[in-house]
Amino acid sequence: MPSRETRTAGVLGDLQNLSMTMEANKDLLPDLEPLRLKFTGIVTQTLEVRKQQVALQASKQASSKQFQKLLTEGKAMADVLRTAVKSHFGPREEKIAEFGLQPFRGRKVKAAPEKPAPTTPPAPAGTAEPAK
Repeated sequence: MPSRETRTAGVLGDLQNLSMTMEANKDLLPDLEPLRLKFTGIVTQTLEVRKQQVALQASKQASSKQFQKLLTEGKAMADVLRTAVKSHFGPREEKIAEFGLQPFRGRKVKAAPEKPAPTTPPAPAGTAEPAK
Protein backbone atom coordinates (compact mmCIF):
# COMPACT_ATOMS: atom_id res chain seq x y z
CA MET A 1 0.00 0.00 0.00
CA PRO A 2 1.50 3.38 -1.00
CA SER A 3 2.25 5.92 1.69
CA ARG A 4 -0.16 8.83 2.16
CA GLU A 5 2.42 11.08 3.81
CA THR A 6 2.17 14.67 2.61
CA ARG A 7 4.75 16.52 4.71
CA THR A 8 8.11 16.98 3.01
CA ALA A 9 10.06 15.19 5.74
CA GLY A 10 7.59 12.29 5.68
CA VAL A 11 7.69 11.95 1.90
CA LEU A 12 11.47 12.08 1.91
CA GLY A 13 11.64 9.41 4.61
CA ASP A 14 9.22 7.23 2.64
CA LEU A 15 11.34 7.60 -0.51
CA GLN A 16 14.50 6.66 1.40
CA ASN A 17 12.83 3.60 2.91
CA LEU A 18 11.59 2.43 -0.47
CA SER A 19 15.04 2.97 -1.97
CA MET A 20 16.69 0.90 0.77
CA THR A 21 14.08 -1.81 0.44
CA MET A 22 14.54 -1.93 -3.33
CA GLU A 23 18.34 -2.14 -2.84
CA ALA A 24 17.98 -5.00 -0.35
CA ASN A 25 15.72 -6.93 -2.74
CA LYS A 26 17.36 -6.12 -6.06
CA ASP A 27 18.23 -9.81 -6.65
CA LEU A 28 14.53 -10.70 -6.45
CA LEU A 29 13.51 -7.92 -8.88
CA PRO A 30 16.09 -7.99 -11.70
CA ASP A 31 13.60 -6.71 -14.29
CA LEU A 32 13.11 -3.52 -12.23
CA GLU A 33 16.85 -2.78 -11.99
CA PRO A 34 16.85 0.17 -14.46
CA LEU A 35 13.92 1.78 -12.61
CA ARG A 36 15.54 1.12 -9.22
CA LEU A 37 18.77 2.80 -10.33
CA LYS A 38 16.90 5.81 -11.67
CA PHE A 39 14.85 6.02 -8.46
CA THR A 40 18.00 5.77 -6.31
CA GLY A 41 19.52 8.66 -8.29
CA ILE A 42 16.40 10.78 -7.77
CA VAL A 43 16.36 10.07 -4.02
CA THR A 44 20.08 10.90 -3.74
CA GLN A 45 19.61 14.19 -5.61
CA THR A 46 16.58 15.02 -3.48
CA LEU A 47 18.59 14.52 -0.29
CA GLU A 48 21.41 16.73 -1.61
CA VAL A 49 19.04 19.50 -2.61
CA ARG A 50 17.37 19.32 0.81
CA LYS A 51 20.77 19.69 2.49
CA GLN A 52 21.41 22.75 0.31
CA GLN A 53 18.03 24.21 1.28
CA VAL A 54 18.75 23.80 4.98
CA ALA A 55 22.20 25.38 4.60
CA LEU A 56 20.81 28.28 2.58
CA GLN A 57 18.01 28.82 5.07
CA ALA A 58 20.52 29.07 7.91
CA SER A 59 22.67 31.37 5.79
CA LYS A 60 19.65 33.53 4.98
CA GLN A 61 18.81 33.87 8.68
CA ALA A 62 22.38 34.91 9.44
CA SER A 63 22.33 37.38 6.54
CA SER A 64 19.03 38.84 7.72
CA LYS A 65 20.42 39.33 11.22
CA GLN A 66 23.55 41.00 9.85
CA PHE A 67 21.44 43.17 7.53
CA GLN A 68 19.25 44.40 10.41
CA LYS A 69 22.32 45.12 12.55
CA LEU A 70 23.97 47.12 9.77
CA LEU A 71 20.75 48.98 9.05
CA THR A 72 20.47 50.01 12.71
CA GLU A 73 24.12 51.11 12.77
CA GLY A 74 23.63 53.02 9.51
CA LYS A 75 20.62 54.91 10.88
CA ALA A 76 22.55 55.83 14.02
CA MET A 77 25.49 57.08 11.95
CA ALA A 78 23.14 59.07 9.71
CA ASP A 79 21.77 60.83 12.80
CA VAL A 80 25.30 61.66 13.96
CA LEU A 81 26.27 62.97 10.52
CA ARG A 82 23.15 65.10 10.18
CA THR A 83 23.74 66.58 13.61
CA ALA A 84 27.33 67.40 12.62
CA VAL A 85 26.17 68.98 9.33
CA LYS A 86 23.58 71.06 11.17
CA SER A 87 26.24 72.16 13.64
CA HIS A 88 28.67 72.99 10.82
CA PHE A 89 26.31 75.03 8.64
CA GLY A 90 23.94 76.26 11.34
CA PRO A 91 20.27 75.50 11.86
CA ARG A 92 19.04 78.41 9.70
CA GLU A 93 21.07 77.65 6.56
CA GLU A 94 19.10 76.34 3.57
CA LYS A 95 22.09 74.17 2.64
CA ILE A 96 21.15 71.64 5.35
CA ALA A 97 17.99 70.79 3.40
CA GLU A 98 20.22 68.87 0.97
CA PHE A 99 21.08 66.53 3.85
CA GLY A 100 17.45 65.80 4.69
CA LEU A 101 17.20 68.39 7.47
CA GLN A 102 14.59 71.10 7.93
CA PRO A 103 16.16 74.55 8.22
CA PHE A 104 14.76 76.76 10.98
CA ARG A 105 12.83 79.52 9.26
CA GLY A 106 11.39 81.20 12.34
CA ARG A 107 8.07 80.76 14.05
CA LYS A 108 4.95 81.70 12.24
CA VAL A 109 3.03 84.32 14.16
CA LYS A 110 -0.63 83.57 14.44
CA ALA A 111 -2.71 86.42 13.10
CA ALA A 112 -5.05 87.92 15.71
CA PRO A 113 -8.68 87.40 14.80
CA GLU A 114 -10.22 90.50 13.30
CA LYS A 115 -12.63 92.33 15.56
CA PRO A 116 -15.84 93.37 13.89
CA ALA A 117 -16.23 97.15 13.44
CA PRO A 118 -18.44 98.64 16.15
CA THR A 119 -21.91 99.29 14.89
CA THR A 120 -24.54 101.51 16.41
CA PRO A 121 -27.40 99.55 17.81
CA PRO A 122 -30.58 99.84 15.77
CA ALA A 123 -33.10 102.38 17.04
CA PRO A 124 -36.11 100.92 18.78
CA ALA A 125 -39.18 100.65 16.65
CA GLY A 126 -41.37 103.71 16.57
CA THR A 127 -38.59 106.21 17.10
CA ALA A 128 -37.40 108.46 14.42
CA GLU A 129 -33.82 108.70 13.55
CA PRO A 130 -32.25 112.04 14.18
CA ALA A 131 -31.94 114.15 11.06
CA LYS A 132 -28.57 115.23 10.02
